[in-house]
Amino acid sequence: MFTSQRDFGFRVRASLRNDSHDNGAKMKILAAGKKYVSRMRLDTYTLYLAMKNPRVPWYAKIFSALVVAYAFCPVDLIPDFIPILGYLDDCIIIPAGIFIAIKMIPPEVIDECRANAGKIAEKKPRIWLLAPFIVAVWFGVAYYAVYYIRRGIK
Repeated sequence: MFTSQRDFGFRVRASLRNDSHDNGAKMKILAAGKKYVSRMRLDTYTLYLAMKNPRVPWYAKIFSALVVAYAFCPVDLIPDFIPILGYLDDCIIIPAGIFIAIKMIPPEVIDECRANAGKIAEKKPRIWLLAPFIVAVWFGVAYYAVYYIRRGIK
């Protein structure tokens, strides 16, 4: 079979490097992921425009404003350096919020705003509206964590 451990490692690396059918699958997955991310970005800008439209109900405006503010806020509720949970908001919370907000808004408004969303996508706005709230949540969690740790030590 293999003459040595070194021979085995060489063959594994060579097979990973030269496996063309696997690279095609990886490229398809990567392309689908990029398409999904660009669609979420476009939908976020669509909500940004829709919340300013007078034909949108007030409750949809409020929910859309929260989703857009959280999506454009440079501070995450769950920091990205926390394993698995860090990307939870980017992969689940924001797309779910966008999906729910789009369902609340009339379809003709969504179509009109999607047509205009590409034009404002280059500006990349940052909304600092929720940043103080998110930082306050972090401090609150840290305070209670320290409080319960100190309480448990005594």
